[in-house]
Amino acid sequence: MAISDLSAQSGLPPSSIYYHFGNKLGVLAALLDRTFDELHALFPNPSSFDDREPLERFETWVTAACDSLDRRPEYLRILLAISVGPHKDTEPVRNTVRRIRDYAHASWVEALTPIFAPDGGEADEAFVDQLAVLGRAMTDGLSVTNSFDGVSYSSHVAAFVSLIRGLAEQRDRGSAPPIH
Repeated sequence: MAISDLSAQSGLPPSSIYYHFGNKLGVLAALLDRTFDELHALFPNPSSFDDREPLERFETWVTAACDSLDRRPEYLRILLAISVGPHKDTEPVRNTVRRIRDYAHASWVEALTPIFAPDGGEADEAFVDQLAVLGRAMTDGLSVTNSFDGVSYSSHVAAFVSLIRGLAEQRDRGSAPPIH
């Protein structure tokens, strides 16, 4: 879409669009920011479930998070598209994508820490960080699955929660997988 198309559809002169957004990437970044703010308002914070046991807290959070993504499936599609698109290295796109991904990573860390690193510890925190990367990658992949196969985010909650429960049980028995 060209600035002239945006101008025609919005009724704003091109000069106003350039002034406020710089270029069409600035418009895209602003759209993503706005969508992020809207989704963030719907998206649960892991601490909202602090009254529950750690595994139940995690399951409740990831279920609520996937429900939020099911209500706004275009959000991760847009994020993924601009993350790998031809303008991924431009400053407005890179900054917006980084802010969103950092927020997602921090949410996964906050959700997983009571299970795997309740008392801190460098090795446990590193393990949580690795699981947070995996959780974020899962939601990225589910955006493709949702887009092409029409499969909801929520339909994958049970499998991921089962994985986390299994890892927690292994760690409780002292047979946790090594951290690399």
